[in-house]
Amino acid sequence: AAGAATGGSIGGTFAGLSSVVIGRAVGATLGKAIDQRLMGQGSDVVETGRVDKFRLTNAGEGDAIAQVYGRMRMGGQIIWSSDFIETVTVSGGGKGGPTQPVTKEFSYSVSLAIALCGGEITRVGRIWVDGDEISPNDLNMRVYVGSADQQPDSLMEATEGVGQVPAYRGTAYVVLEYIQLQQFGNLVPQF
Repeated sequence: AAGAATGGSIGGTFAGLSSVVIGRAVGATLGKAIDQRLMGQGSDVVETGRVDKFRLTNAGEGDAIAQVYGRMRMGGQIIWSSDFIETVTVSGGGKGGPTQPVTKEFSYSVSLAIALCGGEITRVGRIWVDGDEISPNDLNMRVYVGSADQQPDSLMEATEGVGQVPAYRGTAYVVLEYIQLQQFGNLVPQF
């Protein structure tokens, strides 16, 4: 407005534009520069994918353990989980060119132990995650068949301490290491 008023008081035209239009453009440009100096280059940091609270379905004391004979599709019970690992990727900002808002993208990973059934199994053939089949090669997975002499999982012992983790002898279970949750909307999926 101040630029338009100043241009109007000068009067005349230049290259077919009135001095009011030229004054308004100059005033807007100077106003933008002053605003950026006083209030910063852009908006606050934009955060995407941040999760405040995770919920896991897990086994409870006294819950039944399934007995499986033959081949069966079944859901497991989470018997152990590591702490969630938060990874932050920052993008935007910049020097020299037009600045972009700073964006922080959050992603999470977690390790889980999932009990399948009581007794020994021969293998885990197929895996479904949130209803979609996934290749076992896409997961960093160890299978414990439920033998009478199986040892505690090494990741669980490294996290909880040697001698602090049960071997779950007689229970078939799998350990999934560092599952990237971003592909599941930063939520722990159903296995």
